[in-house]
Amino acid sequence: MRMSFWLTFKRTAKVRWRANFSQQCSLRSTGLFVPPSPPLDPAKVKELQRFITLSKRLLVITGAGISTESGIPDYRSEKVGLYARTDRRPIQHGDFVRSAPVRQRYWARNFVGWPRFSSHQPNPAHWALSNWERLGKLHWLVTQNVDALHTKAGSQRLTELHGCMHRVLCLDCGEQTPRGALQERFQVLNPTWSAEAHGLAPDGDVFLTEEEVQSFQVPSCCRCGGPLKPDVVFFGDTVKPDKVDFVHRRVKEADSLLVVGSSLQVYSGYRFILTAREKKLPIAILNIGPTRSDDLASLKLDSRCGELLPLIDPC
Repeated sequence: MRMSFWLTFKRTAKVRWRANFSQQCSLRSTGLFVPPSPPLDPAKVKELQRFITLSKRLLVITGAGISTESGIPDYRSEKVGLYARTDRRPIQHGDFVRSAPVRQRYWARNFVGWPRFSSHQPNPAHWALSNWERLGKLHWLVTQNVDALHTKAGSQRLTELHGCMHRVLCLDCGEQTPRGALQERFQVLNPTWSAEAHGLAPDGDVFLTEEEVQSFQVPSCCRCGGPLKPDVVFFGDTVKPDKVDFVHRRVKEADSLLVVGSSLQVYSGYRFILTAREKKLPIAILNIGPTRSDDLASLKLDSRCGELLPLIDPC
């Protein structure tokens, strides 16, 4: 299955950005990237309810699978993930840092994809976890996602392990700016540039031809003139040690751990499961498909996050 959408940009007296999506695509996009799952098992729902009821200091780790129901694809899901739908692979940190043409290609594609990516909204799973925090059930939330949907849902006891696409970082001076402000600078520098985009990636990237990318102009840091990068951990990079230590401390404070929508294939998240095992914490996993830690979990559920989590009473 492949999702295609067409973006046409054009300059008028005022810069006007027009996205032409088919109505059918808009209506179906929230379920387009969710892999098939079996019907909810009432017995499994009761088991998860008991797990949550017994938890007093619950730590939750979320991954891309919680956001697929908001219309954002993941990388690894069978048949519907990016790896299954295309031969595209995410950008590598070293390539981005070393190569100006790589940065130009990345930002051109990100510029086109940003209006759609930034418009995604939380789904019932995000709202459920935010409610658990408000009611005192959730001790800490660690997300591997960069889409800001937990923040949009109101979560505050939150660590964005891999950063957030809604922030931009200068590689030279470290200055942080909002991604929306950079979009305006792109528009000013590229008033007549146009492109047709196909597909959508988990980080908001879209697919453009090399010819379309070549004329795209990329701004530099307003403060020092250095190159700009999304404030996220690209593949091939590592999470900062102080952030890792912070999360390890939150895991050690917890009395149970719930994984939501992650296969845990990336070590940056998997390591916290190992810490939980060392501390002998009960572990539950909610994810469609197998994960790297199924053998460490006392409970495994293959259900949609947005269908199951709202059924759980956090009190």
